[in-house]
Amino acid sequence: MPFYFLLLPCDAMLGASIGRGAMRIIDAMVRGLASMGIAPNILTAIGVTINVGCGFLFGFGQFFWAGIVLIVANLFDMLDGNVARLTGNVTKYGSFLDSSLDRLSDMVIFFGIMMFYARNDLPQRSLLNVFLAGLGLITSVMVSYTTARSEGLGVKANVGFLQRPERIVLLIIGALSTWDWNSDFFLFNRMPQVLWVLAIGSFWTMIQRMLFIRKELKRLG
Repeated sequence: MPFYFLLLPCDAMLGASIGRGAMRIIDAMVRGLASMGIAPNILTAIGVTINVGCGFLFGFGQFFWAGIVLIVANLFDMLDGNVARLTGNVTKYGSFLDSSLDRLSDMVIFFGIMMFYARNDLPQRSLLNVFLAGLGLITSVMVSYTTARSEGLGVKANVGFLQRPERIVLLIIGALSTWDWNSDFFLFNRMPQVLWVLAIGSFWTMIQRMLFIRKELKRLG
């Protein structure tokens, strides 16, 4: 038997342990926030405010710190819904607010990246990266819009290659890899490659959802 097969159970156990540990931390935070009486909509507003700060960091070229801030912002994105369910404060307006501000967060982050690569005073200036970030912005918003619009027509279309969690993870990877602009190490400064994946992947996901919605609407008659 190959040696790496012996490692698989250990890897699975380690991954499961990390997952359980993370969930315990999140659950403890949710219970603490709920006991403090903090409204879920307040957490949503804090999350989008942090994302705006993340967009500014991208715009000023502080990609690594933008990645750290993006992690914190999305922690709040997980907390607001869980606090709402725990406290019984799940409302239609809360769902609408969360969805709307998520779109704002996405646009601010992409806009910050576009502003950085559009600056004439930097060696990293790249019209191609501006275009890719712009395409990523448009298609990511369209992916979310197709889902929202289809739900109004009775079709749930959470399908596709690159959904919002995957997009956020890719942005975090691209940001955290960019902490030394002068480094030639092949793992550093990977944001341009991430932008390619985001632009093409989001466009493809938009097409996937449109085709899926068309199929479902035909099936429903």
